[in-house]
Amino acid sequence: MSAYSLRSEIVEVGRRLYAKGLIAGNEGNISVRDGDRLYVTPGGACKGFLSAADVVTTDLEGRSERGGHASSEILMHVAVYRSRADVTAVVHAHPPVATGFAVAAIALDRPVLAEPIVTLGPVPVVPFGTPSTPELAERVAAAIPSAQALLLANHGALTVGETLWRAWERMETLEQFARITLVARLLGSPKELSSEAVSALEALRTAAGYPRPGSTGADRSR
Repeated sequence: MSAYSLRSEIVEVGRRLYAKGLIAGNEGNISVRDGDRLYVTPGGACKGFLSAADVVTTDLEGRSERGGHASSEILMHVAVYRSRADVTAVVHAHPPVATGFAVAAIALDRPVLAEPIVTLGPVPVVPFGTPSTPELAERVAAAIPSAQALLLANHGALTVGETLWRAWERMETLEQFARITLVARLLGSPKELSSEAVSALEALRTAAGYPRPGSTGADRSR
């Protein structure tokens, strides 16, 4: 894809995040890796009203090219790309219900809903790290090798994908999963699926286009 197309996709995902209430104000950040470059949303800007020209280009260390001001969370994005060769896009947002689980330190890892078992897998809580610091980046790097989505304690959520659209889809699915889980908890104790049902759903992942974390190349067909 051309640089302009990648920038335009980032703009569209930012618009969707804002329109669906998954971010507010200047919250959230998005990045895409393309070869030896990253395309990143700018810091201090509402992601619902960006243009392609606003998207910042950096190297793989997060150093901006041509004087652009990348998101203050660039270290977290760089840490993900270093940890996962299969990931080419990262979405960080503050989806209200999922973030509520993050604030309560409750992982979304119980097998209670079919679709998230296939598309997300277990979603752990990453211990709190001050935003925009190496501390948070290190904690995300430690958790992301075995997860497609993370809850960031007292902060928000992060999703990854082999494409930007997959990372966006996972963020939307994560918030939907959190909403349904919250309703189930309010109604009573959520009923978990059997181990046999979970195994059958997990077997669908690759065929449905959702390989396990870290899968690349031939691994995707297994």
